[in-house]
Amino acid sequence: MTWAGRRPSVNALAAPLVDALAAEATALRIEVGEASGARVIDAGAKARGSIEAGRRLAEICMGGLGRVSIVPQGPVPSWPFSVQVHTADPVLACLASQYAGWSLSDREEGGGFFALGSGPGRAAAAVEELFGQLDYRDAASSIVLVLESADPPPAAIVDKVARAAGIAPSAVTFIFAPTQSLAGTTQIVARVLEVALHKAHELGFPLEAVLDGIGVAPLAPPAPTMLAAMGRTNDAIIYGGRVQLFVEADDPDARDLAEKLPSSASRDHGAPFASIFEHAGGDFYAIDAHLFSPAEVIVTSLKSGKSHRAGRIEPALVEASFT
Repeated sequence: MTWAGRRPSVNALAAPLVDALAAEATALRIEVGEASGARVIDAGAKARGSIEAGRRLAEICMGGLGRVSIVPQGPVPSWPFSVQVHTADPVLACLASQYAGWSLSDREEGGGFFALGSGPGRAAAAVEELFGQLDYRDAASSIVLVLESADPPPAAIVDKVARAAGIAPSAVTFIFAPTQSLAGTTQIVARVLEVALHKAHELGFPLEAVLDGIGVAPLAPPAPTMLAAMGRTNDAIIYGGRVQLFVEADDPDARDLAEKLPSSASRDHGAPFASIFEHAGGDFYAIDAHLFSPAEVIVTSLKSGKSHRAGRIEPALVEASFT
């Protein structure tokens, strides 16, 4: 895999967004504090949080390389507002930053904390195999990591992240929000483009050929429990998400990607995610990995100018999940 030009620092690009988030904490209904020497921002646990906090959190997750908007209408007519995502650098924004690929646990130290880490801080630590495949590591002097969690990170996690990135705990910011919060729901639905990039990578499509991308999915209403919220946010993407990728590829390759990318290519497609999860015994790994992708995909070949469509929006399934 080869990449042209100098690649930016996702942590440096995200830093002013993080500082602005913290500066406007009162207006966004979030709380800024300190834990084990690191800055921590509660965006939806004890703090109420907000949709706007979630929108900004999604842009931070994308390492400052993406634009996230709340837009009227969208793929599912009965839900009037959607989350729209765009980036001119899908690989870095989505895979090197936004993807929740860092499993963080303090169980070896006798604790009970577990959370998936996403955001630019992953690229500074680069402990995941993915970063070797991307040939990217961010030599940042300060980092931000986003946790899908209702709790701030304990001392062992702060130390683990700081050591992996080669910086002091004081140079680390953690932002955390549970899935069922306003901010958590918003930033997870904003992963509609990211799941498409992740699946394209799993399918073996050359990532350097993906030059631009845009995605949209209905803004799911928050749910009172984590499991219900997880179901709604997944359904927003799996049955209500639409993505367009612009690729430097010949038509046969673009068409093949379009046909394999949508969630309808999965054997588990067709039921609300909460039901699928329950049927799998609560085991994510028992669910067909091909399910985790947008409902509808358009792949545009920049060589031919032709666009290839596949998949379909499932309004009835979204409606059943959201109500």
